[in-house]
Amino acid sequence: MLLSVVMAVPRGQGYLRAAADSVLGQPVRELELVLIDPGASDAFASIAAEYLERDTRVRVRAPAGRLTVGGARNAGADEARGDYLLFLDGDDLLLPGVLDRVAALLAEDRPDVLRWGHERVDRWGEVLPGAPDAVPAARNQLFRRSFWTTHGLRFTDGPYEDVVPVQRAHLLAAEAGTLAALDQLCVRHRLLGTGARRGSGALLDVYGQLLAESGDGPRIRVARTAHLRALLDEPEGAPDAVPARDRAALFRAAGLPGPYAAHRARTAARTARARLPAALLRRRKALRTRVLRTAYRADLLRPLDPCLAVYGAYWNRGIACNPAAIHAKARELAPHVRGVWAVSSRHRDRMPPGVPYVIEGSRAYWRTMATATYLINNSSFPGGFTKRPGQVYLQTHHGTPLKTMGLDQRAYPALTNGISFEKIAAHTDQWDYSLSANPHSTEIWDRVYPSSYEHLNLGYPRNDVFFTTTAEQTAAIRAGLGIAPGQKALLYAPTHRDYRKGFLPSLDPELLARELGPDHVVLVRAHYFYGRTAGLPDARHGRVVDVTAHPCVEELCLAADALITDYSSLMFDYACLDRPIISYAPDWDAYRAARGTYFDLLSGRPGETPGAIATSQDELLEVLRSGAWDSGRTKVLRKAFRDRFCPYDDGRAAERVVRRLFLDGGAG
Repeated sequence: MLLSVVMAVPRGQGYLRAAADSVLGQPVRELELVLIDPGASDAFASIAAEYLERDTRVRVRAPAGRLTVGGARNAGADEARGDYLLFLDGDDLLLPGVLDRVAALLAEDRPDVLRWGHERVDRWGEVLPGAPDAVPAARNQLFRRSFWTTHGLRFTDGPYEDVVPVQRAHLLAAEAGTLAALDQLCVRHRLLGTGARRGSGALLDVYGQLLAESGDGPRIRVARTAHLRALLDEPEGAPDAVPARDRAALFRAAGLPGPYAAHRARTAARTARARLPAALLRRRKALRTRVLRTAYRADLLRPLDPCLAVYGAYWNRGIACNPAAIHAKARELAPHVRGVWAVSSRHRDRMPPGVPYVIEGSRAYWRTMATATYLINNSSFPGGFTKRPGQVYLQTHHGTPLKTMGLDQRAYPALTNGISFEKIAAHTDQWDYSLSANPHSTEIWDRVYPSSYEHLNLGYPRNDVFFTTTAEQTAAIRAGLGIAPGQKALLYAPTHRDYRKGFLPSLDPELLARELGPDHVVLVRAHYFYGRTAGLPDARHGRVVDVTAHPCVEELCLAADALITDYSSLMFDYACLDRPIISYAPDWDAYRAARGTYFDLLSGRPGETPGAIATSQDELLEVLRSGAWDSGRTKVLRKAFRDRFCPYDDGRAAERVVRRLFLDGGAG
């Protein structure tokens, strides 16, 4: 076998399919792909299982526990059987067709190390120059496996794990005359903006290890200096750039002439000249922000309160969703943590008595944002804020993605309504944790919100009530909504359309209630983007109830015997209840073309379609009259859908999150 591609996936599950396809789609068939996940994540396991079944050239290395990236690569190399080794990450791409020429060169020259070209792509898809040759990276070369094992080459633990084995391999191959180069771009590496977590101390440590292993020779010192200088040439703020706080130490270690301050001034002047228009715009915005937040600057000098958490939901609409469930459980399990909610002034009436809150934009709001140790939100905090060292930000999200999200929305510019993807990326960079309801969500979040946060695959706290609410409590909820004993309650909850203003239901709920008769009641829930009412005419017989203003959508789900929805993420939560879900989607083709979706909701395949399907009002009525909405087939579909999208939901998600965040060192 010619080649073993060892693909470690510490992050980038969202890109793993593309990375794997780029290898398996090469014209050279004599290869294997060894997949290994240092973090043993469910998202990786699900994708890897698909490829393992699909292609016999795929092997999956399942570590017994969590590994470092270096440890994962070493484990993959130990498993490899090819003549040559290539180490890629799960966010790398092997460019189309490159292995044809590579295979011919290897057959002719038989080098121990073959270096090739690569390019870097930032999170916006902009192609950047490849890293300088002085920066060692395993993805930039092939290694003969016998050469690798004979010399005991191993990746190190911790940051800069490539330095020792790659630099040693180059020195050894150069001495033996078996170092070759190919002047061709072969790999595309995605920069996800996570490199700034690495510091100069770690880099100097690995070069110390390299000196110890290879001898204190001049070539090692030359390579070390070249690497340090190359890192300093990367402008501050660039993807994977060394943090500003570590640059002076690198400058001194590299032996560059003059004081670092002068070097930095020269570099800043060059960068400023190249970016003058953008810099002027940023300065104007910064000036306006400084005027509005003078008090906030003073508050940032205050110490963090280790027992203060600030919560927000749905762009400050009040207590709701995952943050509400976490807040409630924290009051029970971590009463030492005081929770305060950020709420907009127009929604302050939604706050129940006794729950502390601050109004967005107020002095109290900015002081809370400046001093809280914990930040929990399912969307984002308003106005922009400076995330301080020591603050811990948990992004809970507020649904499983069917439609495209985050950076994937760039493919649909007509519907983004002026969204700043730069702001999305900056917001993502603030997160420490991202909560996932299922492996599908983890995969999507990882790709569309690329940064260095940690995935918490713990389930959705807001869904705990589906497992803990008693029959008596459910009956009380139904009675409070006016549902008579014995009535079938249908919850109609469509999502919003990016291409449509205002709530315009695709069915006539009054007609639906009339046709189904007095033993049915229709609850209508408009999307929260449309305000607190669905704008329906008053029902003459009381069997259509506008529940848009009801403060808790989970209670509506508990009250409903079935859910009728189109593309709302509510379907993924409702699946926890194992009750019928009807996909009423008269404009599926238009919606999918306009916004994009991650799977075909109407395919009828298990794991994609949650139950019965209707694409017109007449079809919906027939589905309900005939009993097809709760048939043997829909039960099979419902189970597959629940298995795929509710694997972590068991009634204890909030407890797991609270323990992870507040009690098990989440701020450490």
